[in-house]
Amino acid sequence: MKNPFTTPRPVPEGPWRWLVPVLLVLLFLLVLLWLPWQARQMEANERQEQLIADTLWVEQTLRFELARSEEALATLGADLVVEAPAANVLQARLAQMFKNGHELRRVVWLGPDGGVRALRGMELPAAGLTESSREAAEMARTTRAGRYSEPYGATAALHGLVDFHLPLYRAGTYAGSLVATYNLQTLLDENVPWWFAQDNALSLLDRDDRVVAQRAAGGPGRGIYTHKRALDLPGSQIVLATDSVKGAPKLLPNLLVGSVIVLALGLVLSLVALWRHIARTIAAENALRQQMAFRTAMEDSLLTGLRARDLEGRVTYVNPAFCRMVGLPPEELLGKKPPMPYWAPEAMAEYEQRFRKVLAGQATPQFETVFQRTDGVRVPVLIFEAPLVDNHGRHTGWMSSVLDITDRKRAEELSRQQQEKLETSARLSTMGEISSMLAHELNQPLAAISSYTAGALNVLNRANADEGSAPGAAPALDIGMLKRALEQANTQARRAGQVIRSVHEFVKKREPHRENVAMQQVVDGIRALIDMQARQSYVTLQVDFPPALPPVLADRVLLEQVLLNLTRNAIEAMQDIAPERRLLRITAQETDAQVAVSVIDNGHGIAPEVAERLFSPFFSTKAEGMGMGLSICRTAIEFHGGTLSHADNPGGGTVFTFALQKA
Repeated sequence: MKNPFTTPRPVPEGPWRWLVPVLLVLLFLLVLLWLPWQARQMEANERQEQLIADTLWVEQTLRFELARSEEALATLGADLVVEAPAANVLQARLAQMFKNGHELRRVVWLGPDGGVRALRGMELPAAGLTESSREAAEMARTTRAGRYSEPYGATAALHGLVDFHLPLYRAGTYAGSLVATYNLQTLLDENVPWWFAQDNALSLLDRDDRVVAQRAAGGPGRGIYTHKRALDLPGSQIVLATDSVKGAPKLLPNLLVGSVIVLALGLVLSLVALWRHIARTIAAENALRQQMAFRTAMEDSLLTGLRARDLEGRVTYVNPAFCRMVGLPPEELLGKKPPMPYWAPEAMAEYEQRFRKVLAGQATPQFETVFQRTDGVRVPVLIFEAPLVDNHGRHTGWMSSVLDITDRKRAEELSRQQQEKLETSARLSTMGEISSMLAHELNQPLAAISSYTAGALNVLNRANADEGSAPGAAPALDIGMLKRALEQANTQARRAGQVIRSVHEFVKKREPHRENVAMQQVVDGIRALIDMQARQSYVTLQVDFPPALPPVLADRVLLEQVLLNLTRNAIEAMQDIAPERRLLRITAQETDAQVAVSVIDNGHGIAPEVAERLFSPFFSTKAEGMGMGLSICRTAIEFHGGTLSHADNPGGGTVFTFALQKA
């Protein structure tokens, strides 16, 4: 089963991972910039080509119109050379020509001598034809072909005129000429379509590029799309110039290209956003990888074992410390459900009961148990169990922290042994301190026994003497007196034995053993020792226990030692007061869950500076004291889960109170 806490595999870094996307994005941007420019160029070329084609069409239209007029003049000239028609007929033919060509302004028939034989249209200038027109006439006679003059008559109104000279010959002899005058402005207006004039400004230019005629219905041209085309008129250099009123195409020439560019820009923005997201993701992955590496290193260096389980009790994660603790590799633990291979056989029932609670969602937060390594060694452990919650707040399992408490258990055992030795030493020291009183206490019953046995012997001796002095007489043995003497001896012997047994039980080394103990029995067990010390110091002992006082769960000998130490301290505290005030009281009372026992004296009390260190080890106010009595008392009471405290006695002296849980 794959460990969900495994560090993710690093992604290989390299320049190609960034170089290829960068090159692709740059190429895309270049194409994106080239596309509208190319579309603009294509549209510009298309407009220019269309303008050229339209200009050529207009030029051909104008040239065709003039050629048609030339043919009409040639036909008329041929007829005039053969036989001149009547004047009215000639005028009719000229009128028809004017009707067919509105650009025609004047037709003049000149004789060989230059005189006017017929005229239709505008009058000739008083000064005669222009120099350019005369030159065209001379060139026409020389070449025997029709010739156009240069435009003339350019005025502010831009009405340009041009003459066409057609020489007439009869049998090779010059017979005059026909001169037709055309208005170039009318030629443009009549022959250029309106739609073309709406989009383009058309001009007819002379050889000096002066405008002799112009049509610009859509306004002046912008000089962007232009074209010039010569009309190819014999003898004249008239040029048709076209200037489009359209401007240069915009960068976004149409909706399609604009849509493509918008989509492309959106794609670029998406790529940039994706790139930033990838960069952030990579940065987050690197940070996560560093955090995972740090956490893994931290977990590997922990001495605390970590174990994760899902809701079914299946192991999903263990750290090296836990593996070392149970002596098994992770492969043999991950994915495994109870029973576990590290469960000790003697604690199997405990494990199973606790596992059932885990499945029911009632894991014990803290408990001690024992693991068994593969080599059979038992390892005492302290386990802290906590719910495992994911980032959505769902309970997904349980996380355990496992502490190897072998050293702690060993230290506790060593401390227990030392404490036991210290308590034994303290008891021996106590016995040493009261040895003189003990000798006095034993001397009294022994002396009494000696007296009573001596009296019994005297009774027997007298009986024997009486039997010898009066032969045959009954012995005068006082059986009642002998019985009383022996009973008293027996009583004193039991008293001495009780004292010796109390001392023996108090000083002998034994393991602590908790049992249901009545406090009255504890006091009775050491009553002889307490009475002995009290009589020595002329102290009156008073025990006041309720008749229905419940028992406590404790070690009787430890409680006896606590009471003996407290009563001895109380007796010593009353050495300097009047004998009639030397009263030692031992009381007990029942609370909600505890039994509180108090040892009350009327002594000198405890000073505040002494009270701060009263329970500290090796602190004593006595010159010959060891300073361990009260420290041992507190340790013994706390061993039972109780408390030991002191307070001032309102009537003078001190009250020491210890409280223990009821059994």
